[in-house]
Amino acid sequence: MGTYQTVQEKEKALALFETKEAKGRLAFRLFSSSIFIGICLIWLYRLMNVPAAEEGRARWGCWIGMFMAEFGFGLYWILTQAIRRNVVRYFPLNERLLRSSDDGLPGVDVFVCTADPTLEPPSLVINTILSVMSLNYPTEKLSVYLSDDGGSQLTFHALMEASHFAKHWIPFCKKFNVEPRSPEAYFTQDFDVRDTVNPEEWMFIKNQYEDMKKRIEAVTDKGCVPEEIKNQHKGFSEWNADVTKQNHQPIVQFVIDGRDTDAVDSAGCRLPTLVYMAREKRPGWPHHFKAGAMNALIRVSSEISSGAIILNLDCDMYANNADSIKEALCFLMDEKRGHQIAYVQHPQNYNNITKNDLYGNSSPVLHKVELAGIGGFGTALYCGTGCFHRRTSLCGSKYSKDYKGLWNLETRKDDTRTVSELEEASKVLASCGYEQGTLWGKEMGLVYGCPVEDIVTGLTIQCRGWKSVYYNPDNKAFLGVAPPTLDIALVQFTRWSDGMFQIFLSKYCPFIYGHNKMKLGAQMGYSVYLLWAPFSLPNLYYAIALPLSLLHGIPLFPEVSSRWFIPFAYVFLSKNIYSIAEALICGSTFKAWWNLQRMWVIRRTTAFFFAFIDCIVRQLGLSQTTFSITAKVVTEDVSKRYQQEIMEFGSTSIMFTVISTLAMLNLFSLVGVLKMVFLGGSEYKNIEKLICQVILCVLMVMVNAPVYEALFFRKDRGSIPVSVMFKSIVVASLACLLPLN
Repeated sequence: MGTYQTVQEKEKALALFETKEAKGRLAFRLFSSSIFIGICLIWLYRLMNVPAAEEGRARWGCWIGMFMAEFGFGLYWILTQAIRRNVVRYFPLNERLLRSSDDGLPGVDVFVCTADPTLEPPSLVINTILSVMSLNYPTEKLSVYLSDDGGSQLTFHALMEASHFAKHWIPFCKKFNVEPRSPEAYFTQDFDVRDTVNPEEWMFIKNQYEDMKKRIEAVTDKGCVPEEIKNQHKGFSEWNADVTKQNHQPIVQFVIDGRDTDAVDSAGCRLPTLVYMAREKRPGWPHHFKAGAMNALIRVSSEISSGAIILNLDCDMYANNADSIKEALCFLMDEKRGHQIAYVQHPQNYNNITKNDLYGNSSPVLHKVELAGIGGFGTALYCGTGCFHRRTSLCGSKYSKDYKGLWNLETRKDDTRTVSELEEASKVLASCGYEQGTLWGKEMGLVYGCPVEDIVTGLTIQCRGWKSVYYNPDNKAFLGVAPPTLDIALVQFTRWSDGMFQIFLSKYCPFIYGHNKMKLGAQMGYSVYLLWAPFSLPNLYYAIALPLSLLHGIPLFPEVSSRWFIPFAYVFLSKNIYSIAEALICGSTFKAWWNLQRMWVIRRTTAFFFAFIDCIVRQLGLSQTTFSITAKVVTEDVSKRYQQEIMEFGSTSIMFTVISTLAMLNLFSLVGVLKMVFLGGSEYKNIEKLICQVILCVLMVMVNAPVYEALFFRKDRGSIPVSVMFKSIVVASLACLLPLN
């Protein structure tokens, strides 16, 4: 009998990727339904047992507050379940693309953005640049663009140095299949050189890198580029005494012209194109932060290389997987479904996560469950870095069934213009007045108007009919730098949650803008993150009301002997036991899970709350959007404490005052209750009515253990300052003295 392939078999044989649904969906939905029933019973209990007026206004007010807080918790839980029950993983399949020849592959333009040579050191930036220049992809089809919003000659000097080192680094990487492709990350690995590379070559390249790094850091420390170095490249003539970070002309400079047959590495192979861009900035002209830089890069790259695929990275996020481009193309070039996909988003992974993830920066559950669940609806949250875009979709094109992908696509413009001509033409596109009267920032490129322009841009692209892929490979494609201090982490979350709540309050609200354009589950998935800020209110209420009501002997939960106690106990225990099991299955540790619970308490009572206030004030027109850059480097002693998993405070930030005050409030309440119980206080004769509040207060004290340590026991510079300790004790004491009855 002859062998014949069905249509389905042929399609499968040609497919470049496949999707796999998570196992146990039915069991999870049954479990989730039981939790929902428990939540409904809790709501019912609150409504059926509202205290009478004679029981006191304090208990009545606390009770109503508890109902509103628990109603908020329930709504947020419902949103999260919409994505958790739809987890899907994507896998690139076809080896013929991963091993294919150069023919038929599209041009790829890589965008790297930096904004400040002090907070984002040039030596850090060029490691990202070198890592993407050395990816396993045809160099004649690869172009790398650095956007420098700092407009710094220090960054340009570092890029020039990197271009020289790249002549040795790229062939070394490809000869020995080196990973990661960042020289700093590679040379700091602990491994036996003899097992992977030639020791002599390894030492030569390492010495070359160290010499380059010393030259870059010497110039950076000096704050200016010596004249003898400036004479090595015409690009330095762009900088004069009048050039400042916020006031300078557009600068576009070729560092390597990939079209030049003489631009080759030490092995005689062509080098990728490398371009420096500092878009024009003038006082009084809006520059729209990172979104403006990205849009300028889109226009400038379209003039020079016009790659069909765009990869954008933050300056601290280097390439870890050498085949990341071809893996992404498996999704974008699939013959059956590839033409539907606008972008492929990788998770934000970090190379400096401690063993137990001290600040909860890289939760495996977030990557493997929550974001993968949104991906199950054909939707991925565009995170602003680690994302492969189809240029046409990023430039405002709507999805069309007639568009059939990238095969046999011309990868470069047939452009005979000189480097100088291309630079001058590109400068026009990077001028601050170019966007006036155009659709840039509205329907083309990244959307302007909020601090998290990446999220809203992904939303608008998907509302034009495109799909997207959330791809989380085992071999992480890109690795960045996680915030090594609590202050930096909270500032980052404040900015994110503020911007995302702005989106929810704008015309881009997923339930309005995405109506009939996106699946309801995808709309709910977006809202899980867009509503971080307002959902801080139930958490903050719980953190304040529970210890105060406990201290004054006001019961807010059913007695242990009551049947109404069952739904409270079931929801609390089952959710936390499931959460622990989920974290362990995803590769986390119990201590990492506990650290994450602490960080959620801290984020929700500080960063998210302040973001909520900032957003409301901005909606009332009382302030304007600002953008803060988080530092990528810290001092040696801060780094040492981070590696030892000791929480870093060390400043008088108002957030630390709030954290300390809430910690002291719970401690005072617990100590006060224990004292009154042992002394036989009349309010505590029936302690059974308060047992739930006692348990929750104990848990809050336990989760705040590092805060008490920083307040009273630590003497290092990362401890909580005395002024903050004093304010927190005074405020918590006054709160405890307030009469509630």
